[in-house]
Amino acid sequence: MNDVIVVGGGASGLAAAIEAARGGCRVTVLEQKERTGKKILATGNGRCNLTNLHMDPDTCYRGGNPAFVRDVLGRVTVAETLVWFGDLGIPTKDRNGYVYPRSDQASAVAEALAMEAEHLGVRILCGMRVESISFKGENSGNLRTAGEFAVTAEDRTDGERKVGERKAGEQKARRRETFRSRAVILAAGSKAAPATGSDGSGYELAEALGHKIIPPLPALVQLICRGRIFRQLAGIRTDGRIRLLVDGEPAAADRGEVQLTEQGISGIPAFQVSRFASASLAAGRQVEASLDFLPDWNREQILEFLTARRSRLAYRKGESFLSGLFAGKLGAVLMSSAGISLTDPVSQIPDRKLEKLADQIRDFRAPVTGTRSFDSAQVCCGGVCADQVFGATMESRITPGLYLTGELLDVDGICGGYNLQWAWSTGILAGRSAAKIIREGGDSL
Repeated sequence: MNDVIVVGGGASGLAAAIEAARGGCRVTVLEQKERTGKKILATGNGRCNLTNLHMDPDTCYRGGNPAFVRDVLGRVTVAETLVWFGDLGIPTKDRNGYVYPRSDQASAVAEALAMEAEHLGVRILCGMRVESISFKGENSGNLRTAGEFAVTAEDRTDGERKVGERKAGEQKARRRETFRSRAVILAAGSKAAPATGSDGSGYELAEALGHKIIPPLPALVQLICRGRIFRQLAGIRTDGRIRLLVDGEPAAADRGEVQLTEQGISGIPAFQVSRFASASLAAGRQVEASLDFLPDWNREQILEFLTARRSRLAYRKGESFLSGLFAGKLGAVLMSSAGISLTDPVSQIPDRKLEKLADQIRDFRAPVTGTRSFDSAQVCCGGVCADQVFGATMESRITPGLYLTGELLDVDGICGGYNLQWAWSTGILAGRSAAKIIREGGDSL
């Protein structure tokens, strides 16, 4: 029998497996994709933004239990994580607080995790989709009692299994197999980017074991906006600021490179506010994006600039009035939205329309009707209610011996390495905690 079964071979799952094995446990990882660490390969545009030195749990993470996030990140810190990766042979570099592997290769991180797990004797079975988890044991509140888990998985391989990308030997394909263990670490991910293996099945497994699931929604994802005007703006990239308004009230804001698409708004600023859009739209509330295309200037400065420009460039046609300030397509849309002719001379622009143009530059409104799907999302908001998990150990308060990690939980970070740090912290903590309990024979918490 296994000591620990880890469901999911992603970032938090591999970190958990490594720590449990270092603690002397017999560990098996069940990964449904053909190799481990697939989502890691896509992080940081293939460079893997491991973590961030600017770590403020209260502003960098969202979810229903901020105290839980502070507790977890205080136990496995960024500094400890960097040492942990150094021990795996991954030196890092700092880019204004954003931490990457020195090689800028996400593949090196995935490979280092898989090789360390192999070295420690972790059994990694790929192509295994877990269908159910059952627990035999007594649940008596905070008292942790001995029990046994049965994890049933469907074998989706074609006669062989792989460890990472290396063959682990020919085996006959089996339709279903049941694995038994003293502890289970559920690290199956969210519903975001299902092509990498996180298809939401972990929610069903957790719910079947008694956990409350906050409905998952796409986060760190593009905004879909109403209006054909975005077809004209597709391809525009510009420094700007997004304010998200919910029922007319500010809900979130961010600044950076805003990307305009045929469907709406993309880029880091849109990603950062998207979870609030998802949640508000799901609640039936009205959502609107306010775009500021000159975030360093106030309205008076913009109006003064436009007035002087009208005088200096009086000979130009309206279509070229904002040339040099904004890309042509964006300038034309701003002019038209202010009711200014693109064919008349600039000298004919009345003051009232110049004021309206200043308002459009500072506060261009776009009704938000949705977000892109889970396929396009980097993470989800929602997941297993964090109130049902001990922050000190990642063990379930509902099912003793079950540990929950990473994106499966109702915690989502902003862009910049924060979601990977959450994976490392929760995975390391879960693996260590499970090993400690097993070594000590399942004593009370």
